[in-house]
Amino acid sequence: MAWLWVIFTVLAAGGQTLRNALQRELTETLGTVGATHVRFLYGLPFGLIFLTLVLIATGGPLPPLHLTWLGWTTVGAITQILATALLLAAMREKNFVIITALSKTEPVHVALFGFVVLGETLSLGTTLAILIAVAGVLLMSWPSGALISASNSSEGFTWRPIILGLVSASVFAMSAIGFRRGILSLGDGNFVLRASTTLAAGLAIQSTLLTAYLLATSPQTLTALFKAWRPSVKAGFMGAFASQMWFLAFAVETAAKVRTLALVEILFAGLISRKLFKQGIASREAAGIALIVVGVVILLNQ
Repeated sequence: MAWLWVIFTVLAAGGQTLRNALQRELTETLGTVGATHVRFLYGLPFGLIFLTLVLIATGGPLPPLHLTWLGWTTVGAITQILATALLLAAMREKNFVIITALSKTEPVHVALFGFVVLGETLSLGTTLAILIAVAGVLLMSWPSGALISASNSSEGFTWRPIILGLVSASVFAMSAIGFRRGILSLGDGNFVLRASTTLAAGLAIQSTLLTAYLLATSPQTLTALFKAWRPSVKAGFMGAFASQMWFLAFAVETAAKVRTLALVEILFAGLISRKLFKQGIASREAAGIALIVVGVVILLNQ
């Protein structure tokens, strides 16, 4: 049981990478909001299927649902949508490379919110692991001084995208804490059932809200989304699978440790990119990779 969260997190990171790849293919036809909605609308049926299978396997009813659970699940669902919108707004600015790096400071925010909301304290070793891993990500992602200077001189420096990037990381952290708090509020029953129930509810809330938004602002996008059902089903499945793994990890381990280990997704993606495109690794990137590995090793030994 102690190591299950590691397996769940690695599977979630892999599933999220595939989902992102599938969503990118849909962006051209559906737009950013439409492609984002795919993970919720087409993920909901799979979330319900996962819950049904868990109910059959456990032979038990749903855990007792209550307003506290619904409230925290709603917080997790809404803040996840809001965080995505903030990140996209930041990406529209010229400093998008820096924003990517800043958004990966999420584990630090999760650790802070986890302490305030859930009372989850972290050991010195875990705190050190989080800081080292996040530093590694920043080192890998932050553009060179020459690139920053060129960007600033040609476009003018502004704090707006940097603030949006940091706020998006903070709101993503709120989402993780909200979902974990919702799962934990269902008591000490089967953790798979608690996680699956919360996932299905979260997807239902998100699907309802974004569908209503698109109906009011861009019904043609919603029509295009339904027409592109074949590729959307694949993205929806991978999105639901990744979310299922995230929720299972949140059910058995603190969100701070889960989101820190999740940084290996960046490492995997970087290594795959280098392999596919036959590109070398700069010394700074190699140092960043080393820091992430050190942080993860420390984390897994806590």
